[in-house]
Parts: sequence; C-alpha cells; structure tokens
Amino acid sequence: MLDLNADPIKEGGIAEFARRFRSGELTSESVTQTYLDRIKKLDPKLGAFEYVAYEDAIKTARAMDALIQSGTDLGPLMGVPIVIKDVFNVAKMPAPHVGSNIELSDILGTAEGTFIKALRQAGCVFLGQTKAVEFCLGITGNSNTRGTPWNPTDLDHHRVPGGSSSGSAVATAAGLCAFAIGSDSGGSVRVPAAFNGIFGLKTTFGFWPTDGAFPLDPRVDSIGLLTKSAQDAMLAFKTISAILFGHLYHPRSSGVRLDRLHVGVPTNHFCDHLNPKIKMAFEAANQHLQQAGCLLDDIHVPEAAERAGYFPVSMPASLIAILGKEKFLEQKHLIDTVIAKRIETGLDSKAYQFLALEEKRTKSMASVVDQFTGFDVWVSPTTTDFAPLVSDFNDPEKAMQFALGMTQNTQPGNYLGLCSVSMPLPTNGLPIGYQLMASPNADFKLLEIAVELEKSFKSLAAV
Repeated sequence: MLDLNADPIKEGGIAEFARRFRSGELTSESVTQTYLDRIKKLDPKLGAFEYVAYEDAIKTARAMDALIQSGTDLGPLMGVPIVIKDVFNVAKMPAPHVGSNIELSDILGTAEGTFIKALRQAGCVFLGQTKAVEFCLGITGNSNTRGTPWNPTDLDHHRVPGGSSSGSAVATAAGLCAFAIGSDSGGSVRVPAAFNGIFGLKTTFGFWPTDGAFPLDPRVDSIGLLTKSAQDAMLAFKTISAILFGHLYHPRSSGVRLDRLHVGVPTNHFCDHLNPKIKMAFEAANQHLQQAGCLLDDIHVPEAAERAGYFPVSMPASLIAILGKEKFLEQKHLIDTVIAKRIETGLDSKAYQFLALEEKRTKSMASVVDQFTGFDVWVSPTTTDFAPLVSDFNDPEKAMQFALGMTQNTQPGNYLGLCSVSMPLPTNGLPIGYQLMASPNADFKLLEIAVELEKSFKSLAAV
C-alpha cells in the first residue's frame, strides 16, 4: 500500500519548514532526500514525473544548507524542494516535452525564463519536471502520448488527475514536493487542484512573465501554483513576486475579515449541470460564509458563456501558428489523435473571425471589471463533477462531456483576464473544489481572502 502521509513538509507548511531550517532543526538536504526517496518509491505507480534531478537536487540542497549556516538568507523559500511543470526550460534538465513526442527546441530555445530564474534566486531546490498534457491542450489530464498520472485521492481506481498541470498536482497531493509550478490557460491549475484536493492559484494574465515556457495561447497563458494550503500559496506568491518586481512590489494587507466581505454568487452559467453532491457542498459552503458574517449577493455574468465560442477557435489557431502548419502536418501522426483533431481545426480558422472574437472579449473584460465594483470575490464550484475514471474516456462522446464540465467554470477566468483560486472543501468522498475569482491584479487580496476562508472552512461539516 502506498504511504501518502509521510510528507516532511505537511504539518505547518512552508512557514514551519522555514523556521526549522533556520533554527537548525532540519536541513534542506534531509528534506530533499526524503522527497527523492518518496518519488523513487511512489512515482512508479503515480507517474507524475518526466524527469527527476536526483543528483542536482541534493547538490542544490547542500548549497542552501551551507549558505544559511554561513549567515546568508535568501528568503522564505530558501531550501524548499519544488517541482516544475514540464513546459518550462530548466537548466541542467532535459528540454521540455510539453507532453509530446515532437521535438520542440526550435520553438522554445534553451534559455531559462525570468520566472524560473526568480525561483533560483529564492533558493528553491528543483526536484524535477512533472508531466503535462500534450501542448497543454487538455483539461482532463488524460494522455495517451506520455502516460496519465494516477490521481492519488483514489489509489484503487485510476482516475484522471485533471490537466494540463497533471503531474504537478499529483506530486503535490501525494507529498512528493513542497509545492509545484503549473500553468493555466483555461483551468489547467485549478481543475487539477480541485480533483486532487489541494490549493491552486491562477495568477492574473501577464502578472508573472511566461518567457521560457511553451505558449499554448499567449493571450490567456498564466503561471500558477499548486500548494497544500492557501497559506503556502500566499507565502510563495509574495516571495516570488518580490524577487520579480523588487521595490516595485509592495502589496499592503487589506485586513481581510469575513464579516466585511462582499461575495458575488453567479446566478447563470457557473451552476449549470452540477453534480448534486457538488451543488450541495457549494451551497453549504456559501451558507457557512453567511453565518460567518459574509454578505452574499446574486450576480449575473452574461460574459461567462462567451468562453464556449472563443477557446475552440483561439487555442487551435494559436498552436498552428506556434508549431507551423508544415511541422504539424508532417508530425501529426506522433500526436495524440484527440489532440491532433482539435489542433487541426485551427487550419480552417479565418483571421476576421478570430479578430471579431478578440474584440468582443476585450469589451467583455472591461465590462466585468466594472461588475466587480463593490465585490471582493465571486465564488463558484471549480468543476461540475468529480474526477472521472480514466476508463470513462474510452467513449469519445462521454469524454467530451466530461471535458466541457471541467472547463465550464474555469475558462471564464482566463477569457475575462481574472485571477482565481481553487480551494478544497471538506468532503467524505472525492475532492470538491471551491473557486474564488477576483478582478485583474487583485491576486494578493484574493490570497488573503483564501487564507481566511481556509481557516473558516475547517469547521465546515464534510459533505
């Protein structure tokens, strides 16, 4: 039986690790070695990793131990072992596969991007690269090309982990790292977070730089975090952002209190086609917030449904532009057949149609910012259903229905340029995600709110 409970950075999270690391109670090397041992033991079943940096991770951890002992402190993430979605260039690691068997170095180059360099400056220890769905074009996490990671919330049945940050979510949920880096273009952090019972942050589009990463759709791509708690996500977000922006980054605490929060609950789109148990859990969470003093008001978000017409055009067209028509047609036989069919539709895209969609989106983004006036966050279920079995995807029609339900509530956040998180709700069964959405560039306040909700939800009865 797999032991998923011996995570060395679970109790107390990253902040507690940082305290013990600085007091000398533990070393980065010892914790890194524990994670590497867990990966070696558990990943043959879970299949979260593309590459494990056994030797380099230990070398980095030892260097962090030597630095802290000499009096050099790089900050709260120093010595913390993390994993990185296999869509980023990382020095001393293989070129990213991006879930594919196609050679992509001519597109990505080899240089590390600004964000990965910031993680190095923070003193993070890179354990390895985690699996992604091919070209990040898949919300389920199901991958015929390089294998589907095993969702650790059900070790008896192979359930999809959600995608495209599938390996990052599984590694975090299974205690194979302190936290993970993912990317989110339509739900690729939040859906895996929901399915694996962990916390997922999708940052505001353009807030963190995406150079050095594979571009699924540069108009909506954003970097995100997969963590064990909102508190861990807050600490990581503040630390990384401070390195990236220096003196330009000075977020002020908003003094979040639940009895002063104004929460919007959409009356359209976000509660369509919900599994009854998820609906029950969502309503129970909202009632809990009301009892805690939050003001909940209904809102109508007509722009949310526009995502259904936008993404089927934008993403395939973007991938054709990135891969090149000739390369795609020549190597189409190497691509997962479902994903290849989706990309192929981009060959028929017309510029005027796409420009019209983008113009409509620009207007909707501005409209939604206005609609956030007076509201701190909007809330919804993260997904409409629980993580399905991998075997369910043998039926293409059923697979499509599952995929549509997974992106229904997450794609609007990307389409409208919002920041968003998924946090787990207490449950007696498979995990349920509770999504918070906030206006663009309100990431810090969003995380403050999530931290307070996380504390409050500990007293919420499991559904």
